[in-house]
Amino acid sequence: MVSHASLMVLNHPLIQHKLTVLRNKHTSSSQFRQLLHEIAMLMTYEVTRDLPTSTIEIDTPMETMQATRIDGKKLVFASILRAGNGFLDGMLEVVPNARVGHIGLYRDHDTLEAIEYYFKMPDGMSERDVIVVDPMLATGNSAIKAIDRLKEMSPKSIKFMCLLTCPKGVHALQSAHPDVAIYTASIDRELNNVGYILPGLGDAGDRMYGTK
Repeated sequence: MVSHASLMVLNHPLIQHKLTVLRNKHTSSSQFRQLLHEIAMLMTYEVTRDLPTSTIEIDTPMETMQATRIDGKKLVFASILRAGNGFLDGMLEVVPNARVGHIGLYRDHDTLEAIEYYFKMPDGMSERDVIVVDPMLATGNSAIKAIDRLKEMSPKSIKFMCLLTCPKGVHALQSAHPDVAIYTASIDRELNNVGYILPGLGDAGDRMYGTK
């Protein structure tokens, strides 16, 4: 893992290998979904590395001991629809008791601004840590909008997890929310003139679901 303050690039060989296959335009929708599931599992281990823990007393078959468990209320995985849902199954395999929220945003193709159409979160958000998930951090507009809304609920902490980003997206999110750590598998070169990451992998939602 390469860390620069609030930006973490997860460069584990397994993640990078699977990402290479994911990028390939010949990878089918079913393969794309499976690879996204696997990468999400691997990335979740790193994103949850610093979860708060506490010690409790338990009885093993041999004796009583002090053991570690995750402290506090359950995590929330906040998926930016629709592509963020591609992360959820893999993440929930690692943290099956996490709560799940959804943020529906679409991008205005003229302004590239994010427009909200749905927002639903679990209760007790002020006592929860949140991981916002979206495969792509491109212009940063959707991530910023989602985190703006989440901060209205005053969660304990917020992290952002994506497959790919670019310098413009990183700068935009860090400028708007410098307290939110970004976890990604790659920082790609740039955006094109319609806001897609280059070299990227295309539209993650379309590739997941076989739409255009």
